[in-house]
Amino acid sequence: MPTRILPAVGDADAVRSITTLLSQLPDAEPVAPVVDSTQLVDTLARLAAESVDELPEVVVVHERIGPVPALELIREVALRFPAVGVILVTSDPGPGLFQAAMDYGARGLVALPLSYEELASRVQAVAQWSVGVRRHLGSGGDVFTGVGGTVVTVGGAKGGVGATLTAIQLALAAQASGRPTALVDMDLQAGDVASYLDVQFRRSVADLATINDISPRVLADAVFRHDTGLALLLAPGEGERGEEVTDRAARQIVSALRSRYEVVVIDCGAQLGGAGAAAVEMADAALLVTTPDVVAVRGAKRAVRMWDRLQIRKAEETTVVVNRHTRGTEIQPALIEKITGTPVAGTTVPANFKELQGAVDAGRVHELDAKSTVKQALWALAGELRLVKAPEADHRKGGGRFRGDWGSVSFRRRKDGAG
Repeated sequence: MPTRILPAVGDADAVRSITTLLSQLPDAEPVAPVVDSTQLVDTLARLAAESVDELPEVVVVHERIGPVPALELIREVALRFPAVGVILVTSDPGPGLFQAAMDYGARGLVALPLSYEELASRVQAVAQWSVGVRRHLGSGGDVFTGVGGTVVTVGGAKGGVGATLTAIQLALAAQASGRPTALVDMDLQAGDVASYLDVQFRRSVADLATINDISPRVLADAVFRHDTGLALLLAPGEGERGEEVTDRAARQIVSALRSRYEVVVIDCGAQLGGAGAAAVEMADAALLVTTPDVVAVRGAKRAVRMWDRLQIRKAEETTVVVNRHTRGTEIQPALIEKITGTPVAGTTVPANFKELQGAVDAGRVHELDAKSTVKQALWALAGELRLVKAPEADHRKGGGRFRGDWGSVSFRRRKDGAG
């Protein structure tokens, strides 16, 4: 059986050189090269959705691939597609880079300028490894083979608009429908998820910041298992430790969570630092919660424009959620959509804090009454986002009917391959 090889090379001259050599290898079947990290991950995700057998045995990553750095891209591929062997092509094949490439999940390293003998040897060895892994998968081995869980970030237009409550209820809805769900508090200096869920914890997201290889066991040690079944990864109790969580660390953490849970909900708070920005950039859906008042809507507009300027996320890929909505307010969802330039979720959350006050003050919002119109609306929003397994549900109050369609919510595959 021929070995399928997918080159990931951004430089045109390097593409010609690599594809020419690959086509000369015995029993090799090079496929059309991809030119950046986004295209590589999207291609692998599409093939994996059909079957693990559709994936190429070998991916060859050039050191100058972009926009995600080569090592970060290799980690993403290794986490999400463990049956694919990755070879790094580099002009600096020293022991330091070799060790780093292995730590990030590469199966081999080839030096530039390319040598036929070296490339053939590496491809053959990696292909044999990949075939062995697939035999293991076929025999029922416990290895993650999916395209990765759905990541949803929830940010606030300003403080106090209800982003944390929204994130918690979305996660609870997904978990209650039978989908393994992780809830991450990425509001690193002022996170309140633990307070809302009455949790005392020792480990936090900061404990994962300096770990280069987040194995399932390391991740399990940092995660707090809540009574509801949610896996909680909480913000550090000491706010100054939030600085330890860099954008690079955030990418690794989100990648590890994505590979282990069907749904990952991330509360990013109202102040977006490097870690939160990385999470928003990687997310399949990014929500921005606002209330229907001038100050909050202006804050939402500022945030959307900033994300666009920083190339974190385009306006059309961001979805605004309107909280504390009433029919009598002058600022309605259609006007908010026009002001922010973003889609607005079809589900609005009604203004009814009296329903929430007891649960919030007790720090047990997971015990919110099922008859609460606020809870019904937020769980309807989870349906609109396709975070729940149920194909349809009828919420007679606060959310209307949803049928598992996308509604006005903007989804996408991540801009980059960073995982």
